[in-house]
Amino acid sequence: MSQRDAFDFVLLSAIWGTSFLFMRVSAPEFGPFALIGLRAGIAACCLLPLFLLHEGVAPLAAHAPALTTVGLVNCVIPFTLLAYAALSLTAGFTALLNATTPLWAAVVGVFWLGATLTRRQWIGLALGVIGMVVLTWGKVDFKPGGTGLAVVAALIATLSYGFSNHFTKKNLSALSPLGVAAGSQAAGAVMILPFAIYFWPETPPSMRAWLAAISLAVLATAFALVLYFRLISQLGGQKASAVTFLIPVFAAAFGALFLGEAVTLPMWTGGLIVVAGTALILGLIPSKTPRKQL
Repeated sequence: MSQRDAFDFVLLSAIWGTSFLFMRVSAPEFGPFALIGLRAGIAACCLLPLFLLHEGVAPLAAHAPALTTVGLVNCVIPFTLLAYAALSLTAGFTALLNATTPLWAAVVGVFWLGATLTRRQWIGLALGVIGMVVLTWGKVDFKPGGTGLAVVAALIATLSYGFSNHFTKKNLSALSPLGVAAGSQAAGAVMILPFAIYFWPETPPSMRAWLAAISLAVLATAFALVLYFRLISQLGGQKASAVTFLIPVFAAAFGALFLGEAVTLPMWTGGLIVVAGTALILGLIPSKTPRKQL
């Protein structure tokens, strides 16, 4: 990995770490639907001109049905559910739940695509499940005021991401990554627009919330996706996906620094187990035997 790639890798982790901070700040004032309407809409306005300038509208039109599906499962559903989770979960804890995405991708690959896992990958999947149990132990409280629904929402969001990864690879491999991002964000913005309008907050959000929402869309969505695509082209998708390991570190640090959020031992214990399991699934821990790609 070159110094430029290493710098971009850490930078992207930090930027995506801020996304949980921005959601934690803006979601209570905007609400999940209005916030994600802004996030997807502004991100699409940033990405679409870049794509159209280089490739035109024809590729997007040709892949419109698949882009609509990705807009739903990679934008509307996970973004909205994570914004809902941010109403009651800390930035660091939500980011740790988000780090389970590769585990769900492995599960989807097995049950949907019939992918085979090696023994090490099955061990990794088992570790990931154990890590999720440790991470969420005592958090899944469905009593009034509890965080049970928020935890479930975050996990469904990561499952949606896992499905999206495989669907995109299977149906949109002919479209450039920038085209997938621009088209899916635009489709997602259109789908969530009626909900954003209907649930627009009656009380005008503060300037602090507006700045967080705009930063979430421009920095943590549009710019971050472009940076991620560059890493994929340089390192490959598997190594680039390891960026999820560092995101919780930055998210927890930002949450503690700017919002005074606590970082508990069970959080990091469960998070480390999830990371170990994910590393086995992705093949980031060297193996003596060849591993079949998912």
